[in-house]
Amino acid sequence: MKLTADLIIDAGMAVFAQTGYHGFSVRQVADRLDVHAGSLYYHVPSKAALLQLMADRVAGQAYDAGTAALAGLPAQASWPARVTAQAVALRQSIRQHPGGAIMLAGSPKTLSPGALSLMERLLATLAEAGVPPEHCGTAADTVLSHVTGYVLQEQSEPPAVPVTAEDVTALHRSFPRTAAATAAHGPDEKFTRSLDLLCAGIGTLIRPPSEGAPSEEPDRRSRLSGASATPTRRW
Repeated sequence: MKLTADLIIDAGMAVFAQTGYHGFSVRQVADRLDVHAGSLYYHVPSKAALLQLMADRVAGQAYDAGTAALAGLPAQASWPARVTAQAVALRQSIRQHPGGAIMLAGSPKTLSPGALSLMERLLATLAEAGVPPEHCGTAADTVLSHVTGYVLQEQSEPPAVPVTAEDVTALHRSFPRTAAATAAHGPDEKFTRSLDLLCAGIGTLIRPPSEGAPSEEPDRRSRLSGASATPTRRW
C-alpha cells in the first residue's frame, strides 16, 4: 500500500473517533495502517501536524457546506438567516465525524486554516450586519462555541447505567419544568431556536447610524480599562 497524506488523515480520523484527543498518537495511526510509525513522518512531521490536517479536513468540509447553504439563500436574506445557514451547515458537517466537535474545538490552537476561514467568514457576516467591531469577535466566538458544544453533547457517550421507565417517571415528578422543556422540541428545532436567541441577543448590539454606538456606564468602563481586547477562542 502506498502511503499518502489522505490515507493517513483517513486513519487518523478513525483512530481519533475511538481515542479522543488525549489518547491519540501517531503510533496508533501507524498500527491501523499496518506500517512503521517512522514511515508516516515522511508525510506528516508530527502529531500536531496530523491533528491540524484532520481539523482542516473537517473545517474545510464545513466551509464548503456553508458556502452551498449561503448560495441557496435569497439575495436579500437577512443577516440572522446568513448566520443560521453557516451554523446549521457547520453542525451537519462535524456530526458526520465521530469526535469531530472535540477536534474542531481545538483547531484554533493548531492554527487550522480551515477553522480560521470559518471564523473569518462569520466575522464578515456580522460586520456587514452592523455589529460594532469591538463586539464582532466575541459574537462570532459565541456562535461557533455554541455549535461545537451542541454537537459535543450529541456525540457524547450514552449513560453507563441504563435509565429505566421508573427513573424517567421519577425525574418528571421531581423536575417537571426541566422534563417538559426537554421534551418540547426535537434536537433540530431546538438548535434552530437556540440560534434565533443568539442572533436576537447579537442584534441588540446593532444601532442605526444616527444613534451611534451604545455607551457604557462609567463604572463598567473603569472595570474594563485594563482588560485585554483579544477574545479567547474555545470552539
